[in-house]
Amino acid sequence: MDNPILWSLISVQVFMGAFDMLVHHEGTERLAWRASQKHELRLHGVRNFFYAVIFICFAWIEPHGIFTVILASILTVEVLITLWDFVEEDLTRKLPATERVLHTLLALNYGAILAFAAPVLWEWAFLPAALMPVSYGWWSVMATVSAIGVGVFSARDLMAAARCDRLGRGDPAALVAALKPRQHILITGGTGFIGTRLVEALVTARHHVTVLTRDVRKADGLRHPVRVITSLDLIDDDDRFDAIINLAGDAVAGGLWTAKKRAKIIGSRVQMTQALHALIARLTHKPECLINGSAVGWYGLQDDGDDTALTEEAPAKPAFVHDVCAAWEQETLPISAQGVRVVILRIGLVLGVDGGMLARLLTPFEFGGGGIMGHGRQWMPWIEHDDMIRVIAFTMATRNLSGTVNAVAPEPVQNERFSRDLAAALNRPLLLRFPQWLLAGALGDLGREAMLGGQRVVPARLLESGFVFANETLAPTLRKMTGGTLPQVT
Repeated sequence: MDNPILWSLISVQVFMGAFDMLVHHEGTERLAWRASQKHELRLHGVRNFFYAVIFICFAWIEPHGIFTVILASILTVEVLITLWDFVEEDLTRKLPATERVLHTLLALNYGAILAFAAPVLWEWAFLPAALMPVSYGWWSVMATVSAIGVGVFSARDLMAAARCDRLGRGDPAALVAALKPRQHILITGGTGFIGTRLVEALVTARHHVTVLTRDVRKADGLRHPVRVITSLDLIDDDDRFDAIINLAGDAVAGGLWTAKKRAKIIGSRVQMTQALHALIARLTHKPECLINGSAVGWYGLQDDGDDTALTEEAPAKPAFVHDVCAAWEQETLPISAQGVRVVILRIGLVLGVDGGMLARLLTPFEFGGGGIMGHGRQWMPWIEHDDMIRVIAFTMATRNLSGTVNAVAPEPVQNERFSRDLAAALNRPLLLRFPQWLLAGALGDLGREAMLGGQRVVPARLLESGFVFANETLAPTLRKMTGGTLPQVT
């Protein structure tokens, strides 16, 4: 098939397919870590295997006779699998608009490839059966590299499909078992990583949930029934809420900390909390409590080599992350003055495979590209995703608990230990170390504070109040959440 037009179409197909896998499947959708996508992953695995066979055949072999028929059959089966995949995707997830457009272009381009290839295959089918070696120079090299790439992802997707059953997390309603039945709860930030799981747990437990969101489309992925509003003005003065949970705020790690970004990070938190103050002031029936988000960044940056355990009584050190948390927490004081019990959760790194920092690390670590950040001695206070939901429910239900509460697991780890435990959970080597000058130089204060800085924060008040963590130690927690098997105790 020494046809430049055909090879150009194949190159376009390879580029669009790679973009779809890396940007959509691995990036925005993270299909390999979604238990609900087991069947889609299997379809992708089989289809990529056939793509690998097709690319190798086009690159180095000219099939004749019955071998042409076999190749044509593989091309036909690939079309059928793609159609099946389209149906499976529509049934199990909401595709981004960019993915739908790209799938359409892939289908059209594949049709063009078949149109150019069909006359040649027809001619070869009537020749004596043979596999004739050929070479098309750089086109063959490109096709071989593509075959290796889709072959790797074929194996990866099939293994991920087999892993899906081990990613199940049990009944979400059990996470909020501490609450009284039929609570009325308002949540801001309910479409985020923490909020989505919290809504799922509350709705499954048959509580009445109202979610405030700026983008109604994001609420499509929430567990229903749930009331969705775009403004607090839509809440009547005589509406009743037992609790308000405030998790809203612009992502701290969502871009470089320019002056505009810093103002947006602080402003989004301050303005939302002020709006909640105004809401509570006009409500006829005040909520019993406000559970307000904050972060361990309140403590600032712990000096390198300082291993002091930081309880809720520890002082803060200068840092932008402290400024964010301090401004956010300050805005809860007028709400507390209205007689509403306020709990401020200083949240650590929330670990889960479907969002947050860990989700961003899974792909590089799974492909051997993960590494230690700087010297690796910076402390990382963490908490498992479902334990975070249980903490929220516990603080709502514990009426004698107010003020600041460290929402972290009892055993923080340093970055080097975290990196080694994650690599071990995925059965991958840990080969890389990202130098401080690189992270600080590329990311500025974001790199210095969020990646190279840390705090050894411990949950003193939670433990004193009787909260029991389901996940206290990092290594087994990572193995469990990534679908690995725990080592046998002898």
